[in-house]
Amino acid sequence: MAQFTNEEQQRIRTAIEDAEKHTSGQIRVCIEKKCSEDVLDRAAKYFRQLNMHKTKLRNGVLIYVATVDRKFAIIGDAGINKAVPDGFWDDAKEDMLQHFKYGNLIEGIVEGLAIAGEHLQKYFPHQVNGTNELSDDIAFMDGD
Repeated sequence: MAQFTNEEQQRIRTAIEDAEKHTSGQIRVCIEKKCSEDVLDRAAKYFRQLNMHKTKLRNGVLIYVATVDRKFAIIGDAGINKAVPDGFWDDAKEDMLQHFKYGNLIEGIVEGLAIAGEHLQKYFPHQVNGTNELSDDIAFMDGD
């Protein structure tokens, strides 16, 4: 159900790789057309389905976007939530929203990924022998 061109998908993968160069955090992007429930509940459902809670440091981050319903969320795993202050993702969400308002979906996602990477490196710096525990491919979901 790929909703983006190959070039757009590559831009997102590259943005994930770039963000993860500076942090041990593991970032994924999940896309679907419609969100049939609360956006945070939906993001949490896919977080578990994608096994993002199984990273060594519990430092997975999911950027979830429902393109048709125009909803999105950024959620982090338990390790992140224990380490970061309230409102940690607010500026990333606000920057993404500014792009989304003008129909710049890819640019918004790429910007969100860059900010997520910057923020994560403060709490979860890059580890020399670290491994990429999660796929950098976009997870395209069909929903319920």
